[in-house]
Amino acid sequence: MSTLQCVHRNHTIVADVFEHPGIPTPWAAGCHITAPDGQTTRRIALPANYAFLAELEKAQHASIAHGRWLVDQYLDNGRELFRKSA
Repeated sequence: MSTLQCVHRNHTIVADVFEHPGIPTPWAAGCHITAPDGQTTRRIALPANYAFLAELEKAQHASIAHGRWLVDQYLDNGRELFRKSA
């Protein structure tokens, strides 16, 4: 399986989708985001109502779209994206 990724506003977004066999919508969508300075997020899942999809490709595309939205929120609205060191 290939991993879908993109670069959006100098941030690399990688889809992180995994399978939960035996349920009607087995693909759990999520992503990792890497900033230009090398900081990387933990896996960020889609909101619960949208996190599980029936098809792998749709889950990957939803993961990338969510990552792009998160980057926009981080850069335009100051939403925290990366954990701060203690």
